[in-house]
Amino acid sequence: MNKALEAVSQGMRTFVSDVVDGFFDVTHNSFALLGLAIVFAALALVARPDLRESGEEHLIGWLQSRKPAPESEPTGLEPTAIERTTAADPLDLPRPQAAVAYWLSKKYRVAVEPLSVLVSEAFDIGKRTKLDPTLILAIMAVESSFNPFAQSQVGAQGLMQVMTRVHGEKYESAGGTMTAFDPVTNMRVGVKVLQECIARAGGSLEGGLRYYVGAANLNDDGGYASKVMAEHERLRQVANGRAPAPAPRTQAAPTVPAPKSEPAPQRIALLSDS
Repeated sequence: MNKALEAVSQGMRTFVSDVVDGFFDVTHNSFALLGLAIVFAALALVARPDLRESGEEHLIGWLQSRKPAPESEPTGLEPTAIERTTAADPLDLPRPQAAVAYWLSKKYRVAVEPLSVLVSEAFDIGKRTKLDPTLILAIMAVESSFNPFAQSQVGAQGLMQVMTRVHGEKYESAGGTMTAFDPVTNMRVGVKVLQECIARAGGSLEGGLRYYVGAANLNDDGGYASKVMAEHERLRQVANGRAPAPAPRTQAAPTVPAPKSEPAPQRIALLSDS
């Protein structure tokens, strides 16, 4: 009996010893194979930079996919308000543009920071359209006194008092007619309308301004063209470093009244053809 138990015990010890030896052999061989694989992979990456770059991209993508999501920011105006703000530091503008922005700010009692954006945009648009930027700014001065929310009795809206109902398609690329109250969008659309008006007037600037205000078929435009041209000249002097002669603060140009026999204002009728 004791011999039988001793034989069984000896067999178990032999079995366990064989299993342990086999495990170590397998592990040793696995580590050896893993080491060889790493060596071959390193050699391949050195010889093939494209494989290295591809591997790095996959590794970065894998790590980013497992990156914990950031904590949600509190709701409110703070995170996005600066992105919606139409304002800039006038000190970042070229000297002629900064001079115009400060001069308009003082005359029309508007903050110079939002004016800086408008002045910069006017100069950019003027370069693309071959229109004098000070003319664009002069129209905004006379039309709305730089009030981006201005609206006339006949429906002209925004800085350049564009007839939104007539020129609604020009706002589609910006997101729709509500963007008429975005200062930069209104300026861009207003310049398009001005270009069309000048073309209808055969290239005449004064004639284009009469079309713009809807007075091309009337004997009197209420002094609109002369007001715009006078402000245009003053702004040109400011941009050129000269101080213009003092002038009274320009108010938004009054809408030219329609003849009593016509129910619709002339401005709507004229600009609907443009």
